[in-house]
Amino acid sequence: MLKRGMKKIKRFERKRRIRAKLVGTATCPRLSVFRSLKNISVQAIDDVAGKTLAQASLALLGKNVKHTVEGAALVGKEIATQLVKLDIKKAVFDRSGYRYHGKVKALADGARANGLIF
Repeated sequence: MLKRGMKKIKRFERKRRIRAKLVGTATCPRLSVFRSLKNISVQAIDDVAGKTLAQASLALLGKNVKHTVEGAALVGKEIATQLVKLDIKKAVFDRSGYRYHGKVKALADGARANGLIF
């Protein structure tokens, strides 16, 4: 029980350290990733104005998309297409304390494949 709680606390500590170094603007928003057991979501955030510019998740893509690496890549492609429509080509990737592999990496690669630079 103690190990499960410590795992979450350690992730929040990593998230706080990473977040202190990243700032998103209107021309270069911060892509914040959240991963749960059934969903993965990403938001493009303008930290200067405090607004969310775009969002994408497995829940918004529909019920036929599974919570797999391929599903995460589709979420990355969706957020990239939304940002390209807003004439935003660059972003800052905020992995929120998660390790950069598996679904988080697939989301980033999917966003890069659709023209987003980070």
